[in-house]
Amino acid sequence: MDPKDATQSASCSTVCVNNPHLDAMKDDILYHFSLGTRTHDLPNMFGDVKFVCVGGSPWRMKSFNEYIAAELNMEDPKSEYPNICAGTDRFAMYKTGPVLSVSHGMGVPSIAIMLHELIKLLHHARCTDVTIIRIGTSGGIGLEPGTVVITKQSVDATFLPKFEQVILGKTVVHNTDLDQSLAEELLQCSKELNQFETVIGNTMCTLDFYEGQARLDGAFCSYTEKDKQDYLNKANKAGVCNIEMESAVLAAMCKLSGLRAAVVCVTLLDRLKGDQLSSSHEVLQNYQQRPQILVGSYIKKQLRARAGRS
Repeated sequence: MDPKDATQSASCSTVCVNNPHLDAMKDDILYHFSLGTRTHDLPNMFGDVKFVCVGGSPWRMKSFNEYIAAELNMEDPKSEYPNICAGTDRFAMYKTGPVLSVSHGMGVPSIAIMLHELIKLLHHARCTDVTIIRIGTSGGIGLEPGTVVITKQSVDATFLPKFEQVILGKTVVHNTDLDQSLAEELLQCSKELNQFETVIGNTMCTLDFYEGQARLDGAFCSYTEKDKQDYLNKANKAGVCNIEMESAVLAAMCKLSGLRAAVVCVTLLDRLKGDQLSSSHEVLQNYQQRPQILVGSYIKKQLRARAGRS
C-alpha cells in the first residue's frame, strides 16, 4: 500500500479497505468465516460492532464472550452463545451486543488470514469507530509471571519495529506502531482495577515458537545456553518485555485499515529463567483471565462514557 493511502486509512472512522477489485465482485465470500455478502446480511448482523477482541484459542474466545456478556449484563441463561462461524473449522466467532470475539489461531499466517476477512466483514457491515484488541499469552523477559503487557510497539526478532511481507516477489515493509492513547487508557484501567501488575512495553513478534524465540527445548537447537541468555538480555535492553507470534501483522493491518488497535498479553513465565511452563493449571488459568478482566473493564468504561454523551 502506498504510504499516502495508509495515512488516509488511519484517519477514517469507518473501516477502510484498499482493494479496487472488491468493487467489481458481486459476492464477497469470507471463506474462512463461512460468511458472504450475498448469503448474509452483514450490516444487520454486525453493524453495531464497536469492539473486536481476538485471541488464539476458540475456547478462550468463547470464554471471553461469556465473560463480557455477564459484565455487560447481557447474559442470557438460556443462551448457548452460538459460534457464528460454525460452518467452518478454521475460526470461531461470538457476538454479544457491540462486542465481537474471534479466534485467530497461532502465528502470523493464521491471524493474517483472519484479519483480511475480519476487516472486510467490518467494512461490508459499515461499522464505524471500531477498536480491535488482541488478548493472549506470551513469554516475559525479566517480568514476574502473571504480569500483563500492553504493547507499545511490535518489533521483529532483530528488535526493529517493522513487519516484512513478500508481495509479488518483493519485500514490503509495514509500520507496527499501535495506538498509544489506547495503550495508556488500558494502563489506567489496570491501575483502577489494582488486581495485577501491568506494564507498557515492546513486544517481540517471532515466526517460530522454538528456535525463533531462543528456546533450548525444541527438536533442533544450534546455540548454547549462553547464546540464548545473551540474546534475550539484548532484547530486554531494547525494551522488549514479552514475546509472542501475532502482534506485528495485527499492528500493521489495523493501521492500514484505520482501526484503533492494542495487544494485551499476560506473561506465563520469565524466559530468562526457563523455557517450559512449570506453574500449575490453576495458576495458569488465573493468569489467562487477566487480559480478559482488563479488556472487559475497558469496554465497560467506554460504553458508560458513550452512554453518558448520548
